[in-house]
Amino acid sequence: MTIALHCELGARPEVRSWWQNPFVSVVEAPSDFAARVQAHEAAWLSPLATASYPPRRAFMEPDCSLRTPFQRDRDRIVHCKAFRRLKHKTQVFVAPEGDHYRTRLTHTLEVTQISRTVGRALALNEDLVEAVGLGHDLGHPPFGHIGEAVLDRCLRERFPGHPGFRHYEHSLRSVELLEPLNLTEPVRDGILHHSGRADPPATMEGAIVRLVDRIAYINHDIDDALRAGVIAIDDLPREEIEVLGDSGSARIDTLVHDLVAHSAEAGAIVQGEGVGAAMDHLRDFMFDRVYLAPAARAEHIRIETMITALFHHYCGHPDELPAGVEGAGLAERVTDYVAGMTDRFCVRAFEELSVPRAFAR
Repeated sequence: MTIALHCELGARPEVRSWWQNPFVSVVEAPSDFAARVQAHEAAWLSPLATASYPPRRAFMEPDCSLRTPFQRDRDRIVHCKAFRRLKHKTQVFVAPEGDHYRTRLTHTLEVTQISRTVGRALALNEDLVEAVGLGHDLGHPPFGHIGEAVLDRCLRERFPGHPGFRHYEHSLRSVELLEPLNLTEPVRDGILHHSGRADPPATMEGAIVRLVDRIAYINHDIDDALRAGVIAIDDLPREEIEVLGDSGSARIDTLVHDLVAHSAEAGAIVQGEGVGAAMDHLRDFMFDRVYLAPAARAEHIRIETMITALFHHYCGHPDELPAGVEGAGLAERVTDYVAGMTDRFCVRAFEELSVPRAFAR
């Protein structure tokens, strides 16, 4: 099936005239707004797009007369505490000296921006894409993927039989239990399944975020690694750079155009074989030269020591934990607290445990 693009729907002035009418009153019944949105989506979106109505939530609530259900989800995510904490969580480089390195928040914004571009080009539901993009990493612990690996190991060792920690599962827990946002089912599904380690998402919009997440982090991590002097421009693999482009913006442009073209033809979110292989090889290069390089491993040991100490301390002193989710066991309470920490809060908590007060900063 070929996805119908916006440009192919341009000859529908009867739809365009009422949808773009600047004099349509915004003070109207929710049903009137919902009817307009449904008519617009039927006329302009691909048959493969996820419809905004009816909303599927765990707890039903009245519709808004100004926003679609997915727009309301987006706003709830942006205003939650977990989203604000992303600005002080590591993407790749720990406590970088400089204002231009990515954080988990800027990564989230870049994923969302690229994903919206793809979603619009494929005539899919851009509001759903945006909500999933903004919420996909809310459950990331401090210090990026090394923090995730340490929490996973600690849970399995301290609580035999425990399934461990995965940030995408904790992202869903964050919006369902830690800060109950009552998000719609497609947004929750996209958040839970955005990682390549999870099952595929149920929607095309969720599949966009899943793939764009990788497109974004590979390219912005290259940019940060170059800025930090961890690699030089001549270190990048030439064959892959020739395929994708010699700058971050050129590579993203190549990857996005390839993704849109092949997805439109396939009726699924897919990459072209050549471009997809080049991206995978570039990802392998980043793991070898940046993510798991000796300098990174030295920091990983320090982070592992710190998070491990905090985890076991709180397991032994549950009275120091906040109240948490009603009915949660010790493993969940400790995980919720440690995973919710920002990098700097984690460091301060560790210092309070390990550094004599006279010497603490």
